[in-house]
Amino acid sequence: MAKKKKVRKITKKLTFRKTRYASKVSYRLKEIPIKQIQVWKEAQARKLDREGISELAKSIKTEGLQNPPMVQKEGNLYLLMSGQRRLAALKRLGAKKIPVLVLTRKTEYDIPDAKAASVIENIHRKNMSVKDMADSCAFLAEQMGKSKAAQSLGLSMSTFQKYHGFAGVPDKIKELVPKTISRDSATKLHQIIPDVSKAVRIAYQISGLEPQVKKRYLKVLGYSPNLSHKKIMKKARSLALQQNVSLRLSKRKTRGLVVQSHQQDLHPNELANKIVSDWLGKRGY
Repeated sequence: MAKKKKVRKITKKLTFRKTRYASKVSYRLKEIPIKQIQVWKEAQARKLDREGISELAKSIKTEGLQNPPMVQKEGNLYLLMSGQRRLAALKRLGAKKIPVLVLTRKTEYDIPDAKAASVIENIHRKNMSVKDMADSCAFLAEQMGKSKAAQSLGLSMSTFQKYHGFAGVPDKIKELVPKTISRDSATKLHQIIPDVSKAVRIAYQISGLEPQVKKRYLKVLGYSPNLSHKKIMKKARSLALQQNVSLRLSKRKTRGLVVQSHQQDLHPNELANKIVSDWLGKRGY
């Protein structure tokens, strides 16, 4: 008489970038019908690469599934925690059943926390598009707050804010990034010109400008959104005539400036300009 297989119970340390989701969890290995696994919208934090999925499917077919996806039971379904690409690869292979790691009751997440942890897990697997990253930042900010979300993603607060702001940009403008306009320019443009059609038209008008000219253009546009393109260009060029001031710093202070610029996601020249401008502004200049 064949011995009944025992379900193994495993304990593993999962780390999600020093957030409240970093905890010791336990789960059990179980084989379930693949159709019972539900991939919620937020878990699909990025579009799956078809070619990459095809390669993964070939690898699984040859070597087997080395690391089963993790799920959490919810009613008659299993919510996917991690392993979206593996799940897609197994579906491509026509699998009817799949081995999974099912979180035990004592360590499973509340639904909002589970979704947040799942998004973080997906983000760290592969580079995401700007649009998907922005959507993920918006979701995580809602679930755990901006500060913890930024820390979870390994982003500086200023970089996180830029992605988070971009999340509110209409899709028609997002589609222009990065070929026609940058993420930051798209965000600023939408803030200045809420009318989507007009914003798209302006994006195409400034697409060929040098980065600094484009930056000055948006600055002028922010002050006078009703000016014609020709007049804005004239004012933007006049801003370039402002006098440049050279500063000489010691090696120690130069290193400090570079460190601070990285932390604030700014070019050292931009940070130096900001510091000087703020200093002069406080003195009434």
